[in-house]
Amino acid sequence: MQSLTDKLNALAKAMGKPPVEDGFTDYETLRKEYERKANEEVRQLQQDSKKQRITDIHGRSDLNPRWTFANLVEDSDDVIEAVSIAHSFIAAHSDREWRQAGSHMMLFYGDYGRGKSHIAGAIAHELIDQYEITVLYRQLSTLMEMRHFSFDFGSQDNIGQRFRETHQELLEVDLLILDEVCVNETILKKNQQSWLGNLLRQRLVNKKNCILITNHNLSELALALGKYCFESIKEYDTYKVRFSGPSRRDGLTPDENSNETPPRYQPNQLR
Repeated sequence: MQSLTDKLNALAKAMGKPPVEDGFTDYETLRKEYERKANEEVRQLQQDSKKQRITDIHGRSDLNPRWTFANLVEDSDDVIEAVSIAHSFIAAHSDREWRQAGSHMMLFYGDYGRGKSHIAGAIAHELIDQYEITVLYRQLSTLMEMRHFSFDFGSQDNIGQRFRETHQELLEVDLLILDEVCVNETILKKNQQSWLGNLLRQRLVNKKNCILITNHNLSELALALGKYCFESIKEYDTYKVRFSGPSRRDGLTPDENSNETPPRYQPNQLR
């Protein structure tokens, strides 16, 4: 039968401690050791749980994983300024009073290929990693198409139910990124203006933040969205960021080894 000393030495060995030489360890020492070990296990469980939550948020966000600040080339004044504003926006989330004070919106506007979506995605990735902010990235045109088909009551793919679930996500997520707002659209239809305007106003009431990305300038955007919807945007604490630098997308050029002359572009003719 093991003596008390043997049992204590076995325990000390399991905990990576030297053996008990005098055959006795006082209660207070053992209690502190047990507490330390228990606290280490709790901290590890908390870290593992946080990592899993962050992974789950990233998975639901639908963000491009390459949209990070590390992958961004700050090669023009507009991008440098946008990144500075972005970091300020991220840092503000550490202030609980700022987060609870109201709803905030970043409005990114400018021509194609300027880095608007990339910086918006980089902001979202940082907010997820630092503050576990839930994020949803969607293109507005995709939502409008889904909304349109949700009215097909004869559909067999449950599109109506899926759209209602998506709409609820749009309302509840902490940060909603809407990309390609009014792309290739002169003016949204009246019912689309009302739907988007109502969505933004409900998020405003619930103190949820948004990033809107558009290729329009502000005057064109006001016309494209309609007065009701654009007034919804103006209700937010809004940060307007204009992108005016060169396009960062690679152009399509003819094969250098080809002797073929590219066909001349002929615009469509209206008859």
